[in-house]
Amino acid sequence: MASSADDPAVRTGDGWAVAHIDAIGEGPGFRKVRGALGVTAFGVNAIVLPPGIETGPHYHDRQEELYFVHRGTIEMEFGDGSREELTEGAFARVDPPTTRRIRNRGDVDAVYVIVGGKDGYVGRDGHVPAGEEQRVRALHDLGGSQ
Repeated sequence: MASSADDPAVRTGDGWAVAHIDAIGEGPGFRKVRGALGVTAFGVNAIVLPPGIETGPHYHDRQEELYFVHRGTIEMEFGDGSREELTEGAFARVDPPTTRRIRNRGDVDAVYVIVGGKDGYVGRDGHVPAGEEQRVRALHDLGGSQ
């Protein structure tokens, strides 16, 4: 396992990179996941938002975003005035031109991850290494067919 020359807290290997959110930044605000891990196919950041703090509204020209709440509770307010409370484990998708604003409604730091991109799904292009087919099929069967 090697460390990145730019950030020794990011561990890298042949075709992968890993880091803990606390190694990517300190305190409240953005954690630049994309840059730290060398992600090139889509945008991704984590945000640490203290209790009672809200972000300013924003929207995008082309980038659809997916939000995932890792810790805490946030409220998302959308351009049409709708508000949704998102707790740990919740997801929200937002179209590019839709204005959104986020508030931490909890009493601990909220941590959420934002993934953004454009031009869609590439299809199911995953493969299983030879000899792993039965194990993967059994795991899939545990979750039920979809």
